[in-house]
Amino acid sequence: MIKGYYFFLLTVLFLCSTLFAQQYKISGTVTSATSGDKLPGANVYLKGTNIGAASDERGYYEIIAEKGHYTIVCSYIGYETVNEEIDLTNNLNLNFALKEHEFTLSVTVISNRARERETPVAFSDINKADMETRLGSRDIPLVLNTTPSVYATQQGGGAGDSRIDIRGYKQNNIGVMLNGVPINDMNNGWVYWSNWDGIGDATSSVQVQRGLSAINLAVPSIGGTMNIITDPTQLKFGVKYKQEFGTGSFLKSTASFNSGLINGKFAFSGSIVRKTGNGVIDRTWTDAWAYYFGASYNVNDKNRLEIYAIGAPQRHGQNSYRQNIAAYDSNYAKSIPGFDIRAIKKFPQSPAGRYYNENWNYVDPSYKGKQFWNGTTHDRYDPNFINEKENYYNKPLINLNWYTQLSKKLSLYSTLYYSGGKGGGSSTYGSMKWIYPPGADSTQKVPSRIVDWNGTIAKNKASRFGSLGILVNAVNNQWTVGALSKGYYKLSDELTASFGIDWRIAQIDHFEEVRDLLGGEYFNYSGNAFDTTAAQKQKRLGDKLGYWETNDINWLGVYLQGEYTKNLITLYGMYGWTIVNYKYTNNFLRQSPGSSEPLTVTAKNITGFQLKGGASYRLSIDYDVFANAGYVSKVPIYNDVIDYNTNSVARNLKNEQFISFEAGINSTFFNKKLTLKTDYYYTTWKNQAKTIGVKNQDGSSGAIFLTGMNSLHTGLEFELAYQSSSLYRLDGAFSIGYWKYTNDPSGVYQDYANGSGEEIYNFYVNGLMVGDAPQTQLALQGSVYPTKGMQARIVFRYNANYYADWDPFSRTNPNDRAQVWKTPAYSIWDVHFYYKLPINIYGVNLNFFAHVFNLFNTIYIQDATDNSQYNSFNTVGNQTHSASDAEVYLGMPRTFNIGITFSY
Repeated sequence: MIKGYYFFLLTVLFLCSTLFAQQYKISGTVTSATSGDKLPGANVYLKGTNIGAASDERGYYEIIAEKGHYTIVCSYIGYETVNEEIDLTNNLNLNFALKEHEFTLSVTVISNRARERETPVAFSDINKADMETRLGSRDIPLVLNTTPSVYATQQGGGAGDSRIDIRGYKQNNIGVMLNGVPINDMNNGWVYWSNWDGIGDATSSVQVQRGLSAINLAVPSIGGTMNIITDPTQLKFGVKYKQEFGTGSFLKSTASFNSGLINGKFAFSGSIVRKTGNGVIDRTWTDAWAYYFGASYNVNDKNRLEIYAIGAPQRHGQNSYRQNIAAYDSNYAKSIPGFDIRAIKKFPQSPAGRYYNENWNYVDPSYKGKQFWNGTTHDRYDPNFINEKENYYNKPLINLNWYTQLSKKLSLYSTLYYSGGKGGGSSTYGSMKWIYPPGADSTQKVPSRIVDWNGTIAKNKASRFGSLGILVNAVNNQWTVGALSKGYYKLSDELTASFGIDWRIAQIDHFEEVRDLLGGEYFNYSGNAFDTTAAQKQKRLGDKLGYWETNDINWLGVYLQGEYTKNLITLYGMYGWTIVNYKYTNNFLRQSPGSSEPLTVTAKNITGFQLKGGASYRLSIDYDVFANAGYVSKVPIYNDVIDYNTNSVARNLKNEQFISFEAGINSTFFNKKLTLKTDYYYTTWKNQAKTIGVKNQDGSSGAIFLTGMNSLHTGLEFELAYQSSSLYRLDGAFSIGYWKYTNDPSGVYQDYANGSGEEIYNFYVNGLMVGDAPQTQLALQGSVYPTKGMQARIVFRYNANYYADWDPFSRTNPNDRAQVWKTPAYSIWDVHFYYKLPINIYGVNLNFFAHVFNLFNTIYIQDATDNSQYNSFNTVGNQTHSASDAEVYLGMPRTFNIGITFSY
C-alpha cells in the first residue's frame, strides 16, 4: 500500500512538472538581407541561458526551450547582431535576415554583390541549397538555366566542356569572378570550366548580374557577370562525406572538414573531391580531382585575413566535333522541316546513335607506345582505344584577402592572387590514315571520318623517314599574378565614395609537343629556325614542333565610384579606365637573319574605359523600380591584336563600343508570398572587328583590323517566386530577346598581295539574327516539402528561336541574304529529390539525394552551327542555311545522379 502511494505521488509530480515545464520549438532560417544567401554557422541562442544552436548549411536552426519570455540573439561574423524579445507559448517560426556591417569584413565586397532593393541592376541568386538540390555534379553554368536570358549547355558532353551565353553574348563577353578574382582567360576572354571541375561542391552561392552589371573591375561584363563565392570558413565544427553515383559509371567522392572558430580568432575549411567515370557520350571518360581550402583569421574587430586555394587537376576524353543531324538519328533528321533526306546517305546514322563521338577509335592492345604530357611519359588511359581529343589541365587559384577598417569612415579591401595553369589537349598532326564514311573497319561504321589508329601505326612502322602521322599536345602553360584593392570612404551618412585598382600580369606559353609517335621512332619537323642539324629536326616524345609562342600581358585598371542612399532612393555612378600592353614572342623564328634572339613584337599601349550609373527607387515596401545606363569602350583581346599567322600587330586597332540601357521593377504581392521581377534591356554593340593577314608594301606579312560590324541586343525578362505555404513553392523565369545585326559593314584596306594595294571589303548581314542561344526561354520549377527535411522539385524548360551559330564576317556574297538556320523549339523536364533523414546515429546525420535530367529522354538540338564547313550536305559555296547543311550537338539523353551524405 505504501509503495503504491509513493508510485502515485511520483506520477503526479512528474505530470505536473511536465505540464509546467512544457517545451516548445523555435526554428527558422538565417539569411543575408542584401543577397538572400543562407548563412551557415550563424549563432542563435537565448540570452542568459546555455540554450542555442548554429544554423546548418541551409541556414536552418532549431532550438527547444521551456515556456517563457526570452531575448533571442542571432549573430554572424561580418553582420549586425539581432536581439528580439519573444514570448514562447507555442512553437515559433522565426527567420532572421541579417544586415551586413557598414564596412563588412567579407569577400562579398570584393566581388561586388548586388543588393536587393538597392543595386539598380537585373540579377538572380543561386544559393547553396539550390546548388545542392539542382546541380547534380554537372558544370556550374548548367544550374543557371532557370534564370532569364541565360543559356548553358554541355556541348559535346565531356566533363568541364560546358559553355554559357547571357543575353546573346558568348562567355568571352561575360565576366566570371571567383571570390572577386576574374578568371576569364587573359588571351581570349574565354572560361574553360574543366579548370574549375568540382568547384560546385565548394560554392556557397552564385549571383548572375545581367547586362553591364554593378562590377567596377575592367572585366568583359557586357552580357553579364557571374559572381561565384566559395564556402566561408565555418563557425561550427563539422565533418562531411558525400558519395555519388550516376550514368556512365559516374563515381564521385567528396570529403569536407570545418574546424569551427578556434579561440574566437581562427577557422579553416577544406574539401577534396575524387571523380571518375566512363562518360555518357562515347569515350568521354573523366579522371579528376578537386580541392578547396579556406582559412580566416580575425586579427581584431577591424582587421581580417583570409586565404583561399582551389584547383582541379583533371583528364577527360572529349567530343569536340559537331555532326550532321543524320549522323546521330536519321529519323529525327527527317522530321525537321527543310532537311534534305539525301543527306542520310552521305551521313549514315552511327550505330552509337546520339552517343556518337568522332574523336576516338579502337587500337590493337598489342601497341604499347607511351604517351607524353605534363613533362613525363605515361601509359594510355585505356589499352583498347585512343582518344584523338583528350584534355588535361590544372589551374590552381590562390588568393590572400585583407579587410581592414582604418577608421569609422574609411575601409580597405585588398586581394593578392596567383593562378598558374598547366596542361593542354591532344590532336593529330601530319599524315594520318583515316576511315571515311560510309566505310567501316572490323569494329565500327562511321558517318564522319575517324582515325585508323592501327593503319597509322602500321604505316609509321613501315616508313624509312620516321613517323608520318602522330598525336601532339597543344600546350597552354601560364601564370598570372594580380592585385585588387578597393577603398570605401563615407563622405556623409548618405554618400560613400569608392576607389580601386586592378593590376595583373600574365605570361602564357603556347606550343605543340609530340604526345605519341604511333609506332615510329621520331617525327621530322623543319619549322624551327633554330634547328640547324638533321638530328635536331628529328622530334621525339615531348619535343616541341608546330609552333611555340609566348604571350606577355600587362594590365592596369583604376576606377572611381560614388553611391548615394537616402530614405527611398539609391544612386550610383562609376568611371573605370584600363591600359593594356601585349607582347608576342615566336620562339621558332629569328628576330632577323642570323640573330640568336627569337622574333618579338610588342603592341603599343591600348586604353579603354567604362562609364555607367543607375538609380533605384523604393516606391513602397512592396515595389521598387530601377534603371541603369552605361558606355564601354572595350580593349581588344590579345588574339585580335596579335596575328599569329603573320607574326605582327594588327594595324588600325579600334575599341569595340557598347551602349546599354536597362530598367525594371521588383514587386511583391499577397503579403510577400509572391515576388515578381521584370526588366527591359537595350544594348548596342558597335565596331565588332576581325583581324586578317595582308601583305605590306615591302613584301612582309602583316595584319589589318576590319571594323564596323554592329548588332542590337534587346529584350524583356521576368522572374517570379510564389510560396503561400511551407509545403510548396513555385519559381519561374521567362525571357524574350531580339538580337540581330544592324548594318552592312564596308571599307577599304591596304593589301599588296596582288600589287594593287587597295582592297574593298563588304559584309552583308543587316537583319540577320545573332546565333548560338535561344531568344525565347521559359523555365518553371515546382517544389514540394511534404515533411521536415524532404523536398522534391520538378523543372520544366522550354527554348525557342535558337538561331545557329555563325560568323558574320563570312557573309561576303551580296546574293546570300538568307536568314541563318533556326533549330526546332524543344522542352525538357528534370526531377530532383532531397531528404535529410530523421535519424541521428552518434551525432551523424544522413542526407539522400537524387537527380534525373531529361526525364522523358527527349531528342533535341542544344548547339548548332549554320552551313557547316565539314558536315554539310551541300558543298561549301552552295549551302542553303538549312537543317541538312548544319552541324549540331544533340542534347544529353536521360541521365541520373544519386548519392548520400554523412555529416557530423
